[in-house]
Amino acid sequence: MTTQAKNGLCPTPFLQENLFPRTGGFVDGRYCENITTSQGDISCCLPCPQAEWRYSDDLISKTFISSWINVAILPLSIFLLVTYAVLPPKWTHRHYLTICFTIGICLMEIAFIIPLGTKPNECYNEITPNDMRSDLSCAFTGSLLLFGGWAVVIWSFLRTIALHLQVCWEIIIGPKFMWGALIVGWGIPAIGLAVMLVLTGVSYRFGNVCHINHANSLQDYWIPLMVFAAIALVLQMTTLVYCVHVYVRSLFDNSPTTTNSSALPSYSGSVRTQTARQAYKRVQRVIQLQWRGIAVVFTIIGNVIFFAIVFISMDNSVKSSPETATKGRPWIICLALTQGDKEKCHSYTTDLGPNEATVLAVLILLSLSGMWNFIFVIRTSMLVGWVKFFKSKFVHSNEFVSADARGHLGDTRAYEMLSSSASHQLKMPEPTVTSTSPTDISSSKSRLSGGKSAEGGDYFGREAKYTSPAMSFSSPRPPSSAHGNYSRDWDARATFARPNPTYSHGNSYSYSSYRNS
Repeated sequence: MTTQAKNGLCPTPFLQENLFPRTGGFVDGRYCENITTSQGDISCCLPCPQAEWRYSDDLISKTFISSWINVAILPLSIFLLVTYAVLPPKWTHRHYLTICFTIGICLMEIAFIIPLGTKPNECYNEITPNDMRSDLSCAFTGSLLLFGGWAVVIWSFLRTIALHLQVCWEIIIGPKFMWGALIVGWGIPAIGLAVMLVLTGVSYRFGNVCHINHANSLQDYWIPLMVFAAIALVLQMTTLVYCVHVYVRSLFDNSPTTTNSSALPSYSGSVRTQTARQAYKRVQRVIQLQWRGIAVVFTIIGNVIFFAIVFISMDNSVKSSPETATKGRPWIICLALTQGDKEKCHSYTTDLGPNEATVLAVLILLSLSGMWNFIFVIRTSMLVGWVKFFKSKFVHSNEFVSADARGHLGDTRAYEMLSSSASHQLKMPEPTVTSTSPTDISSSKSRLSGGKSAEGGDYFGREAKYTSPAMSFSSPRPPSSAHGNYSRDWDARATFARPNPTYSHGNSYSYSSYRNS
């Protein structure tokens, strides 16, 4: 059937609805109006896709910009996830709140990239758009976009709660909060997606990415999403107001603090009675660690509120109601009179939902969510960590073999080192070792005096002679003359000294008996 035949009794460019089956595609997504003719009321529908009639061709071509922006930004998000997975925490400062938030961003970016490869057909027939049941690409893009949007908002909400508990209530979040956050952060998006797909569904409404349908979208998507976003925004503002309050109090607090004092903290320095300066320093430390998360939450929540307002306005513009019929009648009449010249009728679409600049801004800002996350989360230490990681993999430096390596050589004696020449050999059947053990002083005398190894390497280089200082107390000495009777009255059993040292009557000391005991 030709297009002219499908017009039926409807003026060009409209198509008569009863000439098309009411099965397949998203039938409720048709844009139709009843027109009174000589044969009665006839439902005439605007050809699919509807956005091409409401907006200029230039805007439709610009919608692909959002997909290519996501192509450029997705590697940045993947780089963050790989960095968290590979590098140790000392370089990344990774946290499950940041990791899960980044995963949600990646899901949204993939939703915009899929149509570049699949090149889906937006329409099921001339007046009916495709939906998740008639087009597989629509099912994937719509599900990923909705689930990713839910995940981003919920994890922003959880991050805000964590910061609020730490700053305002001084509660340290632990494993219980982590497991609860994981359940809530992924459970609510999963439940929300299931409810949306069952009760509302997704279809091609604008561009090559499927969005949620307008029927019941307020109840099962936009209102719950706005509630979580509003709570997160209020908590974030409350936390910042508390920080400002603590800072102002610290300016007028003249009481001494125990931060730089060596005195032990007393009961008066507890959490409830701490000074304003102490509270400010504690809050300052938390903010220094969490300012990146605060910036990300503010940016994402602000964008989500803007997206919700725009899409709700777009839903209201296509909703079948007497009000929308009244607003759209001048545009419909203009298209009928001009036989489908949309450029001449473009001025009548100003009251039919968001303008072109707003729609394009929504798509671009939605695509830039990953870039904001990367800008605020990336750290210089991550790049340093990657440099060290690749150096450790591809650059091999000569490592010093310490004395602790003796256990690998099968020798368990203490205070032993490898000879200097043997340390350069990769395989040593019987490495030459030198011992400084005091159990065999006579046998190691030559080595202590600058002896050579079997391979000719120096151990110490030259003879080292020890001269005892005149005022040295490192060896036992006899009592002084002022206590001459001490040697006769001294009883070794009354102390922990060894009983073997003997003193002659001339106050001379014999060390040989003490050493040989």
